[in-house]
Amino acid sequence: MQRAITGFATDAVGDPIALLSCGHPQHVRHRPPLFARPWVTTQAGRAGMLGQPLECVRCDRLELPAGFVAYKRTPEFSETTVPRGLLHDHTTRAGVWATIVVLAGSLRYHVEALALTTTLTPDTPGIVAPELPHRVEAIGAVRFFVEFYRAP
Repeated sequence: MQRAITGFATDAVGDPIALLSCGHPQHVRHRPPLFARPWVTTQAGRAGMLGQPLECVRCDRLELPAGFVAYKRTPEFSETTVPRGLLHDHTTRAGVWATIVVLAGSLRYHVEALALTTTLTPDTPGIVAPELPHRVEAIGAVRFFVEFYRAP
């Protein structure tokens, strides 16, 4: 999925890394013919790419960015107390990730943009990427909560 470039860094050997709005880093090397990214070789070129979209394969895999920390948690919900908003497509804010933690029972988790429908259980939490529409549905009796994460 496409994420905006918010900044740049370098790795241990000096290769450039784009910092994305989702919190993931991504190498952006200029190594023709494999990668034609001449803009990455200059400060002005990199500055001109700020805000531009770049494909983030880690978001496609729903990988929580390394180093993100939990900062808030919802109350525990059941099949009768789940807020209606969670049953319809909704998103988290930019830069905010979440985990759906099932304590008992199971939930169906839908992320249409990724063609994903999966069952969440106590052994299989759901990862929510920022600004990605998703919804849940109870499958019988269930107890769960949502925990939110952001960059420290």
